[in-house]
Amino acid sequence: MRARSRDRRVYLGSHPVLFAVLAATRRWPARRLGGTVLVHDRAAFTAALTRIPLDRTAEGTTGGAANRLAGDGLLFDQHGDAHRRARRGAADSLGAAAVTRLRPVWTEILDRGLKPLADGDTVDLVPLAAELAGTTTAALLGIAVDGPELAAAARAAAAAAAGAHLPGLARPGAGRRARAAADRLSALVAPGAGPDAGLATMLAVAAITTTVAALPRCAAWAADADLWGYARSPALVDELFRVTAPSPLLPRVAAAPGVLPGGSGGCPVRSGDRMLLVARHAVGAHRLDPDPAAPVAPQIAHLVFGAGRHACPGARLARAQLADLLLALAPLRPVVVRARVDRNAALPGWRTLTVRAAPA
Repeated sequence: MRARSRDRRVYLGSHPVLFAVLAATRRWPARRLGGTVLVHDRAAFTAALTRIPLDRTAEGTTGGAANRLAGDGLLFDQHGDAHRRARRGAADSLGAAAVTRLRPVWTEILDRGLKPLADGDTVDLVPLAAELAGTTTAALLGIAVDGPELAAAARAAAAAAAGAHLPGLARPGAGRRARAAADRLSALVAPGAGPDAGLATMLAVAAITTTVAALPRCAAWAADADLWGYARSPALVDELFRVTAPSPLLPRVAAAPGVLPGGSGGCPVRSGDRMLLVARHAVGAHRLDPDPAAPVAPQIAHLVFGAGRHACPGARLARAQLADLLLALAPLRPVVVRARVDRNAALPGWRTLTVRAAPA
């Protein structure tokens, strides 16, 4: 219970009103509130991504934010053959060969960054995850940029743009701040990325924000639930990603009408409806603790990375990074000594997650 109680704080601390609404409506597979459809059920979640045509440039969606962040023609904004080609290219660049090429980059950071634990000192896993994410992303994109600096810029840009994803009124000056943050990030990425600067900028935001949100949360859950004995099991990686759901809410807009399964006759979706797809509920993260000895089916756990042509192309890379972090931490069996929620981040996560090796 301690692991679940601690992890719940990242939701209550970052977006308390939104997640209270989601919790109150989760007993319905799909629930309409005005022009918004809240999608909780696994079947409805999958159908929304695979059966309902999506408007990838609409306001308040990932694609809309990408369009403002880095210009037209991005992976998230494209349609038809262009979209499929871009996704295929991204998947190839983030596949098995990329893991082999990039693994030495992040393992060196883990070896150096976690060494103080073996010496009896504490380590804050959030800046370590940020260095790992930023440096790995810079190597992936082939740009000569300081990893922590790239991570800071990407996280700031994502946080400034997060208002476009969530219900509610934007704060005064939010648009100006988002544009300024995007410009700072583009100034780092564009010189080395050439004509692909827009796509590189968005990939940097996606890779860095999810990694910095996910790795410390997964480590905290493993520590609080004492799951270190399963560190070599791929099932632990899947279960931790499932229960933390780093991107717990996917905002999308329907480009055509359809029907989502659930209830009597299902839930009709109109063209232009906003859909809030709750990945956290679709994979049972709100009720099923991680159990690497009896994990849920992979096709369920992997829904945290999307489905069908909307699946995250970086899933393999993310799993490899978490697996290596768990293997590096397991011999020390660290415990959490301090945790503070990041109330301004785009994704629910920790601002500080300090650990210490367990006494011998």
